[in-house]
Amino acid sequence: MNILHLTFYFDPDLSAGSFRNTSLVDALSRRLGTDDHLDVVTTLPNRYATFSPEAPEQESRGRVTVERVHLPSHQSGMADQARSFAPYARRVLKRSGERHYDLVLASSSRLMTASLGALVARRQRAPLYLDIRDIFSDSLSDVLKGSPLRAVLPGISLLEKWTIRNAARVNLVSHGFREHFEALDATKTYRLHTNGIDEAFLQCDFDPRLPRKNEPARILYAGNLGAGQGLHHIIPRAAQELGPDYEFRVLGDGGRRQELEDQCAGLDNVTIRPPVPRDELLTEYANADILFLHLNDLPAFRKVLPSKLFEYAATGRPILAGVSGEAEKLLTDEVDNAAVFHPCDVNGLVHALNTLSLEKRERQPFIQAYRRDAIMDAMAQDILALAQDG
Repeated sequence: MNILHLTFYFDPDLSAGSFRNTSLVDALSRRLGTDDHLDVVTTLPNRYATFSPEAPEQESRGRVTVERVHLPSHQSGMADQARSFAPYARRVLKRSGERHYDLVLASSSRLMTASLGALVARRQRAPLYLDIRDIFSDSLSDVLKGSPLRAVLPGISLLEKWTIRNAARVNLVSHGFREHFEALDATKTYRLHTNGIDEAFLQCDFDPRLPRKNEPARILYAGNLGAGQGLHHIIPRAAQELGPDYEFRVLGDGGRRQELEDQCAGLDNVTIRPPVPRDELLTEYANADILFLHLNDLPAFRKVLPSKLFEYAATGRPILAGVSGEAEKLLTDEVDNAAVFHPCDVNGLVHALNTLSLEKRERQPFIQAYRRDAIMDAMAQDILALAQDG
């Protein structure tokens, strides 16, 4: 049995897609038989322009082969990302033309990887397993509100419908996605294998730092700095409102980083730094007093469950989150010492912050429910069952 796995991000890149798909490949590799093979076609690390770890273009991991495609340098704009996808698509089509596959697996936050998987699966006459990590058409509709680029949305919606209808099985990372995709194809039984907590977080000691006199409480955000996170709408105003008793520490990169930096110019209680490797990130989490999460105030983001939420919860540290919908429900129902406010609402942020206890909390029920290895084990079994049935 030969399986082709398409994922734009993979180890050692820094992104939710990389962490998820690396864990999934590990789970699949443990279940491959002696005559089975898994080909992963991904890219060399490119998530952030300011973080480019070394990685081989070709790598063998037992019955798993990893091929990383070199991309031209790019930023986070939509046109730039579309251009960077072209060399990846060309390599995938070439690779799939050289070998027969019994199953195509595609993990996609943006529609392009999913649609490429559908095209390859049709050519191979093989079943397609889709792992959907975002509703691209929904997000794009909100982001392009008022833009002439909205003219492309009907075409994207048609492509999305074609992609889903060509899949033999579809997994969704959030329950909030179900209604959207059932409207595209109600005949499918949609799976729900969410994001989760990686082993590195389970092994780390996140005991809080010793309190130091005359120091501001540190509020840490680590992750993407894009339109979806909307940090430029909340952190500058919140930092002004909170004053010297609190310090925002931001680690990351993305399309709105410059805008965030410009709006924070002159604020002594905001520090913005590039992304850091995961081992350093664990130390940053342990040294933080509060972990900060925020999604822009757009309808599409009410359906998502950010992967960052699971990381934050695993640390036991207090969580301050500007989210709504599915993320708000999960934090409110399942995470102790998490305070939620409406996105972009500074007064709500201040009120929520005052309800937090600055101490570590054990969250063992949550951790056990959302261990990444267990979630990916179940997903791997589902994938291999489809391959065997196909």
